[in-house]
Amino acid sequence: MNDEYYDSEEFRDILAEYEAAISSGQPVFMDADDLSEIADFYQLNNRPKDAEKAIRLALSLSPGGIAPLTYRIHEAIFEGDTDKAWEYLDQIVEKDAPDYIYDRGEILLAEGRIDEANAYFEESLATVPPEELQDYLIDVANIMSDYDHSDLAFAWMKKTKQEDTDDYKELMARTLSGVGKYKDSERLWGELIDSNPFSKHYWNQLASTQFMNEDYSAAVQSIEYAIAIDPEDPDSMIAKSSGLYQLGNYEEALKYYRRYTEKVPDDEYAYLHQGACLVNLERYDEAIEVLQRGLEVAPEDSTYRADLYQELAFAYSEKGLVDKALDCLDKTEALTSDPVHLLVVRGHILLAAEHFKEAEKFFRRAVLESKTPQQTLMQVIVSLYDNHFIEASYKMFKRYFKMVDEGNTEGYAYMALCCHDLKLGDEFMHYLETACKVNPRECRIALAHLFPADVEPQDYYKYVREVRGER
Repeated sequence: MNDEYYDSEEFRDILAEYEAAISSGQPVFMDADDLSEIADFYQLNNRPKDAEKAIRLALSLSPGGIAPLTYRIHEAIFEGDTDKAWEYLDQIVEKDAPDYIYDRGEILLAEGRIDEANAYFEESLATVPPEELQDYLIDVANIMSDYDHSDLAFAWMKKTKQEDTDDYKELMARTLSGVGKYKDSERLWGELIDSNPFSKHYWNQLASTQFMNEDYSAAVQSIEYAIAIDPEDPDSMIAKSSGLYQLGNYEEALKYYRRYTEKVPDDEYAYLHQGACLVNLERYDEAIEVLQRGLEVAPEDSTYRADLYQELAFAYSEKGLVDKALDCLDKTEALTSDPVHLLVVRGHILLAAEHFKEAEKFFRRAVLESKTPQQTLMQVIVSLYDNHFIEASYKMFKRYFKMVDEGNTEGYAYMALCCHDLKLGDEFMHYLETACKVNPRECRIALAHLFPADVEPQDYYKYVREVRGER
């Protein structure tokens, strides 16, 4: 079920009838499907006790019903208990119904048996009546999309007949974005917005696609429409924060991260990025405070704990508290999925503290242990620049570019920055031109502070030539 259905008059009437019966203590005369939808609604609105009451009633009225058992299956999958999900699946009476097929396929996907799930959906095609085939194909594509298997979702969507409906366009737009066809996805979101310009959901999804395409300025503009529609929507706030952060507008990003935190106070992701904004703004005491708050609210299994400790290490390092910074990295070591990057960070912090031999030791280890030594070497060279060893960084980049193959796209923007700082004008222009051609994203990261905000990274070289009066 989607938000539009829960906002519909049809569902509101069903919900009102149910709640009136419950509040008056009267028997509830409703079918299990309606009760399951009510349970879903309560669950989505963070009312788990009410959801449980509704689904128990649904199961008491229809013990083998697909709708309430599907709810239980999704609940078990969310909890990571696929054994329980299989038990609920066995209780379904109508084993030839499409929903049974979807439930079984979802459990396989939840267990990571992707090929098996896809093959099962393919085999089940033979059981689908011709008049239901389009719905089946769309439903399977939707499931694949929900489980982030966009390539498979796209393959299923290609089997469908194109429809000029909002639901079809939305699924296709999500699928196209998932397989990297961002411009095609943007076009469909644009069509949906044209038909419903006051849908914050469509504006948010358009912004998400633009964000994935690294078109951050456009993403922020789209999000502003969503915020105009609903100024208190947390999803829009966090999306605008992320776009502003990527654009390097840390002050404004910080404001929106803080507004989001007022609405969602236990989201460690927002505290992490507040801390990152504050580190970039050189407000280290505030950064430390907010990052520690993030660690307090983060669950033990949060994927952001390592990032929080690492950002905290940077803040301590900038304050000259090297021991505290290294202690944070020690805590990160057990959490990180990228130990080589952690070696680079450790070297960076030791270099900042002028522990040169120790820093060199960790940098060397990082390059030797890396599966992508050239990329790791570039991170080391950037660390030299960030620690104000600009001439050393320049010389190492010279060696780096002799090592890489012709298809290399990394490092040119940072080399342009070194040349800019060393006042090597011709070399600056040479490396800037290359960087703009092969890696605009790196240009934004390394060089944005040198250019007006309305100049796109791929146009930096053109802008400098125009300022100089060159053609």
